[in-house]
Amino acid sequence: MTVTTNTNTQTTTTSASLSHLDVLVSGASIAGPAIAFWLSRQGARVTVVEKAPALREGGFAVDFRGHVHRTVLTRMGIWDELHRIQTDMGRQIIVDADGSERVDLPAHLMSGDVEVFRGDLSKLLYERTKDSVEYVFGDSIASITETPAGVDVTFDHGAPRTVDLVIGADGLHSHTRRLVFGDESRYLRFLGYYVAGFDMPNHLGLDRTARLYTEPGRTAMISNYDGDQDRAGAAVVFSSEELTYDRKDATEQKRIVAEKLRGLAWPHVEQMREALDQADDLYFDAIAQIHIDRLSKGRVILLGDAGHGATMGGIGTGTALVSAYVLAGELVAARGDHRTAFAAFEAEITQYAKGCQKTSGNAGPFLAPPTEKKIRSRDRAYRMLSSRLLAGVFKRITEKAASNLALKDYVLSAEPASLHAPGPAPMPAPERTTQASVPRPTGVDSRHP
Repeated sequence: MTVTTNTNTQTTTTSASLSHLDVLVSGASIAGPAIAFWLSRQGARVTVVEKAPALREGGFAVDFRGHVHRTVLTRMGIWDELHRIQTDMGRQIIVDADGSERVDLPAHLMSGDVEVFRGDLSKLLYERTKDSVEYVFGDSIASITETPAGVDVTFDHGAPRTVDLVIGADGLHSHTRRLVFGDESRYLRFLGYYVAGFDMPNHLGLDRTARLYTEPGRTAMISNYDGDQDRAGAAVVFSSEELTYDRKDATEQKRIVAEKLRGLAWPHVEQMREALDQADDLYFDAIAQIHIDRLSKGRVILLGDAGHGATMGGIGTGTALVSAYVLAGELVAARGDHRTAFAAFEAEITQYAKGCQKTSGNAGPFLAPPTEKKIRSRDRAYRMLSSRLLAGVFKRITEKAASNLALKDYVLSAEPASLHAPGPAPMPAPERTTQASVPRPTGVDSRHP
């Protein structure tokens, strides 16, 4: 277990309207650091606990689109920084087995207003919060018990704590949700597809471009997002009945993915299989959604994918950042009264989040259509949307769900409320980011939990 606190003793005078709150956040990917960013800047004492030993590397490329995303990112002060670290992805080309082009997908179709790697965004949020937020890596919540005085929390390794609020920002397979709301099977809706991603050698010599090959119910993709001459990302999407497997057994997951690659006519599949066998960064999950009636129970609330998750295609990263802003704003407006704030948050964000999540329902069928006829239909749709004539129409379609919120102008500070006393050195953030990514179906983005 590693605990990180700040090493900077400078004090900044800002609003501290939540200075009476101790908040525990579970999950250090995107939603967790985002809510920690806002709450700590309003004076709350925030701890983020993460079961991984360090920040998680890699993940799919994620994009932001529309004025709501842009407004929140600007208020956080990271809009320009995201452009500095963006992928600069170029054309993505759907090919036949012999390599001939079927469809050329221009960059403006796929990457929103700005696109970054999930791992790079996670690192950025960590860097912006590590001096005012306590991060505990290598630990996980073991139990949550609400009392009249607050919430008693025990951990797998650390000492028990009593806090005022617990925020479950621990993804599609949220452990916090299971502890408080019940088993995942009650809330997870399987959508008939699986997705895998892993690194591989850049044997095609790709430079910020991608090649995608589809047969009925299966798609294989090789991409390069950062110009690295040696490294590329591989992705596989396939239709399937719901599978029973150990989510912690990478060997079993590799076997499943390798079997789905078997028999594809694209000659580069063999190199993908070889890379899969050697991969130490495999991401594998069902394409699924989380559907839950309420996001809060007492002093515990779910945020991001834990409450409205979609494996991919649900504009989930943008929704998580918007949701974090709204939750912090409602807590400030309610002066920390969680009952009032949680109810207002759910009223404000639920329909917006569900609308964004709804766009993910077509992700699997669009990436890996089940029949040759539907593959041809997908390709025709992409050709039409690639035309200059329809570029504006496409932009409005892709931004509709992401912008369907009358965002309040909450009185929130984006500057640190106070900086703590010196402590242990921060956990170093990883420098390397896995490239595995897939192109977005119309109007949606790729997602990693």
